Amino acid sequence: MIRILRKALQNGRVTTKYPFKPDVPPDGFLGKPVIEFTQADLEKLKQAESVCPTRAISIETMGNQSTVKLSYVRCIFCGLCAEVYPEAITMTKEFELASTLKARLETSVEFVDGKFSRVNESEKEPSLEELGEQTKREIFKIFGRSLHIREVDAGSCNGCELEISALNNPIFDLERFGLHFVASPRHADMLLVTGPVTRNMEIALKQTYEATPDPKLVVAVGACACSGGIFGESYASRGGVDKVISVDVYIPGCPPRPQAILHGILLAIGRLKE
Repeated sequence: MIRILRKALQNGRVTTKYPFKPDVPPDGFLGKPVIEFTQADLEKLKQAESVCPTRAISIETMGNQSTVKLSYVRCIFCGLCAEVYPEAITMTKEFELASTLKARLETSVEFVDGKFSRVNESEKEPSLEELGEQTKREIFKIFGRSLHIREVDAGSCNGCELEISALNNPIFDLERFGLHFVASPRHADMLLVTGPVTRNMEIALKQTYEATPDPKLVVAVGACACSGGIFGESYASRGGVDKVISVDVYIPGCPPRPQAILHGILLAIGRLKE
């Protein structure tokens, strides 16, 4: 015990100040891909579409008009599109992508005769700073106690689970927000779901959802939970959590880093107030 105390005093405080202060990912981190559509060439975008493993970039053509779609719920942030077309596609370090609406994570752009025409952007989410400052207040105001989270693996590769488990370590310390993981859905206020929902887990997920008392929140963590990800929709996969139960917040990524998951949880609490 004395050695543990000595080590703790030597190391000092290791808990991250995120979300109250911005977090800068390390060099080499692949975050949100950004396409400069106004400078993009349609033919080269078709090359980017051809290498995308999840069809996060898709192009539909009718006559002289083409519609280019970029979906962050499908994107696994592999960077292949940026490698094929670096002149117009950039991999940023942005990871705060959680959204209460799937439509806000999809961009549709029109090209006419191979040239950029227009793009429709969805409205932005509340700022993280506002959410972070109100987190504890909202938790106790709505529930009158700590927020309890039940994590559900609906068929993931366990990549997202590794990031979720990190939320409980001294670095991220989820409990400083009054958030706790529980073993039973009957004690939970929120379901944190990963995986594309395999056919074998579909009934189990529905039963877990029904066992969770109201009011409850559902957060889809990772590309697979948001859209089916690399697995898509098939005989073995339902293709996303919202195909089985309602989802309040989507957190893109493959897997999303712990800070991104924390951002999504904070966003879910804000959504409950609405």
